[in-house]
Amino acid sequence: MEILNLSLPATNRFASGYLQQAPEIMSFFDYRFNDKAHDLNRLLELQNRTFPRDVLADHIESFMNRYSSSSKVKESLQKLRNPQSTVIVGGQQAGILTGPLYSIHKVISIIKLAEEKEKELGIPVIPVFWIAGEDHDYHEVNHVFVPNGQTLIKKAYPEKVLQKKMVSDITLNQDVCLLWAKEVLEGLGEAEYTQVIQNFTENAIQQSRDFVDFFAFFVMELFKDKGLLIVDSGNPDLRKIEKDFFIKQIKQQKEISFALQEQQLEILKSGFSLTIEAQANSANLFYYENNFNERLLLEYHAENQLFISKNKAVSFTEDQLINIAKEYPERLSNNVVTRPLMQEFLFPTLAFIAGPGEIAYWAELKKVFGIFSMKMPPIVPRLNITFLERAVERDIEDLGLTIEEVLLSGTSNAVKDFFDSVKDVELEEQFNHIKEQVSLQYEIIEQKLSNLDKGLLPLLNKNELKLQEQIDFMKVKIDQSIQQKHAITFQKFNRIENSLRPNGVPQERVWNILYYLNKYGFQLIYDLMELPFEFDGLHKVIKV
Repeated sequence: MEILNLSLPATNRFASGYLQQAPEIMSFFDYRFNDKAHDLNRLLELQNRTFPRDVLADHIESFMNRYSSSSKVKESLQKLRNPQSTVIVGGQQAGILTGPLYSIHKVISIIKLAEEKEKELGIPVIPVFWIAGEDHDYHEVNHVFVPNGQTLIKKAYPEKVLQKKMVSDITLNQDVCLLWAKEVLEGLGEAEYTQVIQNFTENAIQQSRDFVDFFAFFVMELFKDKGLLIVDSGNPDLRKIEKDFFIKQIKQQKEISFALQEQQLEILKSGFSLTIEAQANSANLFYYENNFNERLLLEYHAENQLFISKNKAVSFTEDQLINIAKEYPERLSNNVVTRPLMQEFLFPTLAFIAGPGEIAYWAELKKVFGIFSMKMPPIVPRLNITFLERAVERDIEDLGLTIEEVLLSGTSNAVKDFFDSVKDVELEEQFNHIKEQVSLQYEIIEQKLSNLDKGLLPLLNKNELKLQEQIDFMKVKIDQSIQQKHAITFQKFNRIENSLRPNGVPQERVWNILYYLNKYGFQLIYDLMELPFEFDGLHKVIKV
């Protein structure tokens, strides 16, 4: 296993500018990343704040008791209690079977940066993964992609969830999930570690009550030896720790919304688009109660000084909402604006690991953090990783391609160039000429028929269409013949595309880690974690 570092642009203009630390973009952030002086400034800021370390460590220890553990996990819990310690944190939704590869890439980034900063700064630095269990976008987490012939298809967990329920509250039907997971593994094909992965997956399902459970079982089995800590933002017990900050958010709802709008206006003036969709009257909180069975977004109505759900199902005065935060904090949850604030209230965050989209989203929050006399943590771009299997690498070499061009734009242009090089140009021109002649002759017939019997014109058009379809049919058959003659070459193009740019998007957005575990076993993760990753903005191609 080795790393090939490539310089590739980020997936959006804002993230590309951030990687280059362009001044017009860095003005939206409080700290620079990859700058030791800024790390030291961040440490000074954290030392002047207090955190619920002991109660948070107790909660995490209790929450993680169900999952695979190690002496390193226990060590991380002890470090969290240390008033000098900090954390590297990042998060993602609880995708089934861990979801797309970028979730795994984010965990790797968190762990590797924590290791790096602990050595560099000489203080305890703990890796923390924030599972977004309070999120209610079920269709984002309920599927994986599996091979199907020459393409990849979505394989969705079959149970329907119609309400906007938090992922933490979506029960996993173990019988249904066992059958679904078996079908997924069958779709991946029999490989060296299939039985091992199947046994582990079945065991995780049998112990899981909900989507977060299933996600956590997988992640901790893969990364327990690296001291990773996990939290579920949808956990009711975590909400009890959060209640004091919920109260602050409720009291300063207007200031939060105003600060967000001010920051967004600055970003728009700089020529960038916005990521967060927010209304001026948003309370930036959800209300959640079993009676409603879904999260209700709250808005603040100044005319009657009430917090009212968007669907008008509930309404509260400020005092009533504060009382809910005190007595029933599990009924409240953060939205996209206030989640980072809550995370910052809980953890002494040395740095936050962010994907390209998250970088742009955090830029809109700088003034919001200032309301609570906090600075945003340094935002460190997560590692961008692509797995390059040896067989695919050989295909790239055989076809005279480069890994850079494939990662940027796939193989479609190369396929077209190759097809153009092997097809019979004269034959194709003959077919094009025939189609043109048919069109010309039918135009003449149409003119004559217009004078003879206009009622026959629709039939004439239909007749021409059938002839053109038959010509196209023959052209397709000839193209298929060419493809069959060069089937081995076209299969190589297809393997490359499916592996590195599946469905026309980066590998990390489609493939799931199960595909690689099935072929290479858990050793793949252990080997990955020994590689010397650098947070230099370069794309990491991992040869496996």
